[in-house]
Amino acid sequence: MSPFFSIVIPLYNKESYISTTLNTVLNQSFQDFEIVIVNDGSTDQSVSVINTFTDKRIQLIHQQNKGVSVARNTAIKSSTGTYIATLDGDDLWKENHLEELKKCIMLFKNAVLYCNNYEIKRHDGFVTAAKFNFDYNSECLIVPDFFEANIINYIPHSSSVAFKKDIFFKIGAYNTQLHTGQDIDLWIRFGLHGVIAFNPTITMLYNFFDPNSLSNSKLNDNRLLLINNYVNEEHSNPSLKRYMDIKRYALAIRYKFNNEDNKATLLIKAITIDNLNLKQRLILYCPKFALIAMKKFQDFLIRKNIYLSAFK
Repeated sequence: MSPFFSIVIPLYNKESYISTTLNTVLNQSFQDFEIVIVNDGSTDQSVSVINTFTDKRIQLIHQQNKGVSVARNTAIKSSTGTYIATLDGDDLWKENHLEELKKCIMLFKNAVLYCNNYEIKRHDGFVTAAKFNFDYNSECLIVPDFFEANIINYIPHSSSVAFKKDIFFKIGAYNTQLHTGQDIDLWIRFGLHGVIAFNPTITMLYNFFDPNSLSNSKLNDNRLLLINNYVNEEHSNPSLKRYMDIKRYALAIRYKFNNEDNKATLLIKAITIDNLNLKQRLILYCPKFALIAMKKFQDFLIRKNIYLSAFK
């Protein structure tokens, strides 16, 4: 009999984290699951760590380094569960994570994506709650306007969601052309395909770690590819247009950090300025030296356990 959940984990050089992550899976209150891990060409001791686990529900697949999208697609193709629950190799689940996902699934069987609430670890000892742009209490619900609700933090996170395998492949799986933002691209397609269910119970800790500098030109152009994929859909979906304008705003700032002002200017021209708040408009037109100063100040505040963003 197939398990209720297939937990898929892409693995690349997570030897310091994967043991703790796997233990949070094995300690779940809901135990009807399998674990499919795809080792994406790790060069550290990640595989050796996994081999210390003896639980027969763990399946380890090896591939040459092809990126997280290929690894996730491979894991999901190999899975046998009714629902896919995704997890990154350095994030953590609370014991009730799968139980709360299942509760949401049972309540809203017509939804295409199920999302649990989560917290963000910004550094050791400093955790903030995810912030979303819609009202909710303690009960599971259908998100009323997914793209509008999603403009602060992402309601879905790569370690907080579940979905049906057949719907995942119906909407095209993870886009292997994207080297960053693959999960965001998938959430957009889920949002265009059907309704999204949300469970306000916090069950996941996201270990926020961004190895990509603001000035990484190659990744910036990949982010532009993601944005350009949905230009046609924006014409008939004002909420999606606002959501993508927030993406354009963030990418324009990244281009400014990289002294690619021409690319930044083209992005800014494509933004409907009313889709940004006053703080975002001011930041968008700041010169590079001011942006650097603001980023340093934000990093200083985070070290002091204070988090400010352009949405507040």
